Amino acid sequence: MKSIISDLHLKFAEKTWKETFQLVRRCMDRPKDASRPCVPLLRSLERLQEVVNVSSLNTMRSRLEMIAKQQGMGFHITEATCYLTADMFYLEVVLLLCGEVEEVKVAPHGGSPVPSESFLWLLRLKQFTEFAMKLADLFTQYNIPGDNDQKLKLFASLQFLGKDLEQISLLPCVPIDSAQGDMINNGRVGCLIAGKADCPLSIQFYSTPTDGMKTSDLQEEMTDREMVVQAAMVTVDVSDVPHKLQTASVIQQPPQLDPQGYPVLLPLSEMLPACFHLKLQPAIPMMCSFVDKLRQITGVVIPDVDLQWAALPKLLMSSSPSAKIHMETLDEQDAIFTAPLPGSVMHSYILPGAAWEVPAQRGAVVDSIPFTHPAHVPALLELLRHQCVINTLLRSCMTSQCTGTGSECDQHFEVRPESDISFSVTFQGPHTDSLVVLLVHVSDSHQITCTLFGAEIGDPSMVENLSTIMKKSMSIPLALRTLYLKLEEITPAPISASPEATTEAENDQSASTTTAATDTNGALTTFSQNAALPEDDFSLSGSACYANSDKSELLPEINTSPAVSPYPFAPGGGVFTLDDP
Repeated sequence: MKSIISDLHLKFAEKTWKETFQLVRRCMDRPKDASRPCVPLLRSLERLQEVVNVSSLNTMRSRLEMIAKQQGMGFHITEATCYLTADMFYLEVVLLLCGEVEEVKVAPHGGSPVPSESFLWLLRLKQFTEFAMKLADLFTQYNIPGDNDQKLKLFASLQFLGKDLEQISLLPCVPIDSAQGDMINNGRVGCLIAGKADCPLSIQFYSTPTDGMKTSDLQEEMTDREMVVQAAMVTVDVSDVPHKLQTASVIQQPPQLDPQGYPVLLPLSEMLPACFHLKLQPAIPMMCSFVDKLRQITGVVIPDVDLQWAALPKLLMSSSPSAKIHMETLDEQDAIFTAPLPGSVMHSYILPGAAWEVPAQRGAVVDSIPFTHPAHVPALLELLRHQCVINTLLRSCMTSQCTGTGSECDQHFEVRPESDISFSVTFQGPHTDSLVVLLVHVSDSHQITCTLFGAEIGDPSMVENLSTIMKKSMSIPLALRTLYLKLEEITPAPISASPEATTEAENDQSASTTTAATDTNGALTTFSQNAALPEDDFSLSGSACYANSDKSELLPEINTSPAVSPYPFAPGGGVFTLDDP
């Protein structure tokens, strides 16, 4: 065997890539079993395609053929034209003799070929990965199971749905917030990308806001954060249970609007073994209560077998690569993150596992939502936006740099759930031993309300301003940094003792200790005025102390159980009190 391999190496050592490429293709053209393609040969061909420079007619044909087969499409050649074919559409690529692309057309079933500038420029720029991804999205939309009659009915139903959604998107809509009155976050059906021959029907419905801030530091921090646009592709697929779907437009002409400004829709007409789907890109971690609301809106059940239930922070961490890297665990349950802020400020955030693991706080990653009527879409999008706002706020504590167990942070915070739409952030106030609790209530995708407990703020507009900052920045660390700086301004710093008074106190303590040690009764008595505070004044955990404050003023919904220590990185280890140096 070694001799055979050596002979092969010698035989093909002087061969060019082109000759090797042709050899692999000849082997693939004569498989022993046509129904079972040779996987190693296919992989070899794909690897060869990736390294070979596409500079001729043959190499461009070979690359297009490989992309078509990867998508499960057919491939045909007539002179200088390549056809990538599927049941409901085909792609026509006209090539020049030098291998350059002259024209690309897309033809839906029963329709005439339409020029596609997007496909054309991707091929001209040799961006084959992006070309394959765009083709895959188009193939997903047109890939409708069933016989020919069923495919044609479902495809027509999907086209009517797209036209109705486009009419709904053009209806006048009062902006909820003029500063953020963009179509993506506030439109009835988001930013609708109407289905064209070369573009599937899709909706952009949520994006993280990055404008409207006046503070330069906050602008710098928000600029560094990656802009995220949440989208959904609208498709149709078969289902086990028949549903009524539209076979014509359900919007009256001219449109008649209800008191909320939505068009009055006609009832659906025909039962079909299918339903529409919102294919979320990317998938969204959703609370169990939100999943139930999806079912209430559409009346279509999302199978539980498709959902993997877990605590919401775990789902958010699993879908955020940076969070998985920059996360530490305590007791294999609690998640700790550090968040760097402008001005060399470092925050530490702990999400207690015991608080987030309760059944009411569990969720699942949802990637597809079935529905049957265009009236469902606005309500579904608003619910998805609501969940995206909650996820974005919680993720702002997670996408950070972890500097190790020996790191020192300026402030420490604990994030606990209070309901499915609210959570609390607890921290130690500046210049005091008492706790401050910030309750964040997300009423919907446009309303975030902050309530402060444990701190005396004379100006009520401060809390309102804090809600505005959190809504515009969608960042808990940025909002808490602003709050902490304000609390430092209004909270008086403790008066430090003079050197003479300190020396006198130390002498008194030394004398009292001597008196206690020489007590003739053998009983230990301490007369020091600097005795340690009672243990009941602190909640001790691990290597740190957490000063307790009177939480009787908190709202009933706030969880007042002892907090997990937000100081896991206390220097020196062991338990210490505030009297320790």
